[in-house]
Amino acid sequence: MNEPAFQDQYPDDYAHCFGCGRLNAAGHHLKSYWEGEESVCRYTPDPKYTGGYPGFLYGGIIASLIDCHGAGTASAAKAREDGKPLSRFVTASIKVDYLAPTPINTELVIRGKPVEIKGRKVIVDLTVAAAGKITATGTVVMVQIKDQK
Repeated sequence: MNEPAFQDQYPDDYAHCFGCGRLNAAGHHLKSYWEGEESVCRYTPDPKYTGGYPGFLYGGIIASLIDCHGAGTASAAKAREDGKPLSRFVTASIKVDYLAPTPINTELVIRGKPVEIKGRKVIVDLTVAAAGKITATGTVVMVQIKDQK
């Protein structure tokens, strides 16, 4: 991975997100990179993020992983298409399907694939996998923030 993570390229004014902001001391600090035409993020959830059943991840954290990795993927895909630096995107819509329990203390692999880029809107399909098994899927609609510095 010679390129910096998508999130590390965000301007400081837009680097405070709980999920992916490098300037949020309490955040997850997600890091996303291209692997061919897909984006990939690897993250190992801490046990404090357990859900209703011990040993498994709270669904809201899964949604936030899909959300933040989707935003990073949208930003990188738009930058790749336009040949410009990465800019920030916000969530217009998120859909998450939980397919199986997602364990904590296991590296998760979140993959994203941009499926549509139209103006300021980017749609990304995503998967979350633990130990090679897909435990959640999602689709996000991201919109580029206007007038960034």
